[in-house]
Amino acid sequence: MSIKVDSKDEIIMRLVHYFVTEEDYQPIIVNGVKNEIWLENLTAPYRIVRINSNYIHNEEQLKFDNFKVKNIAKQIKKKTLSFKVNTLNILLDLNEDVNINNDKDINTYKIENFKDVKKEGGITKIYPKLKTFMNKKGNNLDFIVKITNDINNKTEKDNKNYEELFKPKKIIVTKALIAINILMFILSIMMPSIQSMFILSPLSVKAGEVWRLVTAAFLHGDVIHLFVNMYSLNIIGTQVENFLGKNKFLTIYLGSAITGSLLSCVITKSLSLGASGAIFGLLGSILYFGYHYRIYLGSVLKSQIIPVIAINLLIGFMMPFIDNAGHIGGLFGGLFITMALGVGHKDDKTNQINGIIITIIYLLFLSYLLFLR
Repeated sequence: MSIKVDSKDEIIMRLVHYFVTEEDYQPIIVNGVKNEIWLENLTAPYRIVRINSNYIHNEEQLKFDNFKVKNIAKQIKKKTLSFKVNTLNILLDLNEDVNINNDKDINTYKIENFKDVKKEGGITKIYPKLKTFMNKKGNNLDFIVKITNDINNKTEKDNKNYEELFKPKKIIVTKALIAINILMFILSIMMPSIQSMFILSPLSVKAGEVWRLVTAAFLHGDVIHLFVNMYSLNIIGTQVENFLGKNKFLTIYLGSAITGSLLSCVITKSLSLGASGAIFGLLGSILYFGYHYRIYLGSVLKSQIIPVIAINLLIGFMMPFIDNAGHIGGLFGGLFITMALGVGHKDDKTNQINGIIITIIYLLFLSYLLFLR
């Protein structure tokens, strides 16, 4: 049995097939549009791909179409906390007398046949593999079934990945860290000398007692200090451990404790203790994670994570007894270390390499300010 596919429909199918299966785009539901397909990949050269099969017969209609694309792109930009949203606008039915003028951040291409895709300087300049995907193989039922199955399999795989990432997991490291902090608090009450041995002392660290950069994060001044930090650690730590896994979580926590302690020694230059630097590192981590998964967590970033960071830093600046340098040092440490470790299925080797380089530079710079300046 064979079935004929309209030329325009075939082009649409091949374009969607390519962008979804090869370039990791995902369909976007856009209300109020007809005969249009919107795809999104926030790490691609064009973050938005829009395929429009409506007929555009004059330049006024094209201007209105561009206006509509800009407005929808602006909504996506706001939703995903993006500074810039490059949009690839593909028109499948444009009057030949209408001239295309690209707008800022929107590149428009006319594609009416397979030859248009392969034109020099066209969209294959950005997506070279598209040439192969647009090779004609015949309009038949097998072709439709293959494309449909490929897209469904890709979507199913992505859904499984996201389901695995966001589903609740057994939390072990966070609970262990809370238990260690509580134990250290009890021991410090029973043996006051523990605090003097492990508290963050810039002079002692400079003299070679570098273990204090970590151990100070497990000491607390009083019950309220302990309770506030452990409550925060339980909430934030559970999320980071659940999203990134035990090993990455522990690396971020301890790394943030070190960077927070280093900046505290450089700026505050006084005795300090508490887990807040490491906890701010977890906030930096979840900020980086949330940014890469902002399609799902965009509203949480804007309504919860960013305000919590801002309010706590503001309180730190207003209260003289709070070591805000430790908070800031931990915050950036957690963000950079998370960048180096990668975040689930959004891992990008270039970003990870950049993260490793930035983390090393950050540690070396803080160490230089403390030990060599």
